[in-house]
Parts: sequence; structure tokens; C-alpha cells
Amino acid sequence: MSAQPFNNIRIVLVNTSHPGNIGGTARAMKNMGLGRLYLVSPQEFPSDKAVWRSAGATDVLDNAVVVETLDEAIAGCSLVVGTSARERRIPWPLLDPRQCGESVWSEAASHEVAIVFGREDRGLTNEELHKCNYHVHIPANPDYSSLNLATAVQVISYEIRMAYLMAAEGNTLPQHQWDMPPVDAQAMESYYEHLEQTLVELDFLDRDNPKQTMTRLRRLYNRVRMDQMEFNILRGVLTAVQNYIHYSGKVMTKLGHKPGLDAMRDLTKDVNSTNKPLE
Repeated sequence: MSAQPFNNIRIVLVNTSHPGNIGGTARAMKNMGLGRLYLVSPQEFPSDKAVWRSAGATDVLDNAVVVETLDEAIAGCSLVVGTSARERRIPWPLLDPRQCGESVWSEAASHEVAIVFGREDRGLTNEELHKCNYHVHIPANPDYSSLNLATAVQVISYEIRMAYLMAAEGNTLPQHQWDMPPVDAQAMESYYEHLEQTLVELDFLDRDNPKQTMTRLRRLYNRVRMDQMEFNILRGVLTAVQNYIHYSGKVMTKLGHKPGLDAMRDLTKDVNSTNKPLE
């Protein structure tokens, strides 16, 4: 069994406050054969406490990548799974740890994958969770469900290793044979920016009062998992819509009419009611 899938798996810790938890995470990772640790703006690192808690997994700490933002930590990843301990106002595709381990191992054979863990006291923010394709929830005792950060990493890492062992023994998981690779997280963020701008230009979205529109659209696209060709097509559609809005406005101005979608609709109604062509 190739080690490449292990090399494609990132464990991402966001804004960790206790360096001992970073060391405990490194130990949990190495126990299960994982080695790529990403730290998003840790409050204290490097740290002797992290080294002590790692119990010999210092190579994982030495190779840890420290970045300022979550976007940097998941850049290049085509599957991003965020840990969530509570229900959300808008439901998101949810995995249990076993499903998470199977999905991560299956997809790591062909592209980069990230599992994101939040702060010790409050987890991940809604904005951070919106960047994830799936959420994973560890079904702990509801009367005492608080898990130590390194323990949560250990549970998920264990399930990834179990998926690896099943595959190594010949019980390979079904893998989708796709004609194009999936889009990575960085490209999807550029798509969401383009989509939001286009919807604003269409007067479909009020930037000052967006409600939950973009959140629900993110959930839709994250669930669909676009490939690169689909991504290029949809970016082309958005550009065509923007070009239509721009050039229609120029034509309206040239004809002596006020530019804008509302004015265009009013003019269309007038033309339809009189059956006269535009002059």
C-alpha cells in the first residue's frame, strides 16, 4: 500500500490556545501514521510544552506548517471536513467519524484533503465551517460530550487508519472514476466571490441585507463537489451574465434610456404593450 494517501492528508488546528494540545495532537497523528500538521495562528508555538506532550512525535512538530488564515491552511485541498460539536441554524452535510475516515482515505489517493479542528473553548466559527464540504460530529455521551482537542484528533485519525487497513487487506472502498479532478478550496472561494458580485449586479442580492442567500448557495455547491470543467463552465456563465448587464446598459444609454435592470424591464413592458420596436 502506497504511503501517498497519508501524505495527502492534513490535520489543521485553528487558533489553538494551549501548546500541550498541539503536542498531544502530534502524538495522536503519529500513532495513526499521519504526519502533516497545519497550525492556523496558534497562540503559543513553538513550545516546550508541545514537545513534552508529543511523547517523541517531535518530527511532526518540526515539520508543522504555521499560517495566519484557514484559507492558507486548506489551499489546494479538494476535500475539507470541519469538526462540529453542535447543530447549526442551516444544516450541513454531516458525517460520523467512520464515514469521515472512509471518505478521507478514499479521496486522499488522488488529491489533498484537510480535516479542520477548532478552538478548545468554542470550536470553529460559522464562517470557517462554511468553507468545509462536510462536517464531522463525534457522537459522545450527551451528558458529558466535551472532548479534549487531541482526543478528538485521535478519534478521527483512528478511523482514517481503520479505512487504510481495510483497503490494505483487499476490502477496497469504491472510488468514483471521474473524467476531471475536483476543484480545490481556493478556486471555490474565487467562484463564490464572482457569484456574489454577479448576483448583486443582477439586483438579486442586496449586499447590505444578504440574509442567508450566500450561505445556502455555498452549502449547495459544497454538496455537489464541482470538477474543474464544471467550475470553468459556471465561471463562464457568470462572466457572460456580467457582460450582458454591462453592454445592455450601454445600449440603453445610447438610446436615451436610463440604464439598469429596472429600467430595462419597464422598457420591455412598454414595447410589448405597443408592439413597436425599440428606436
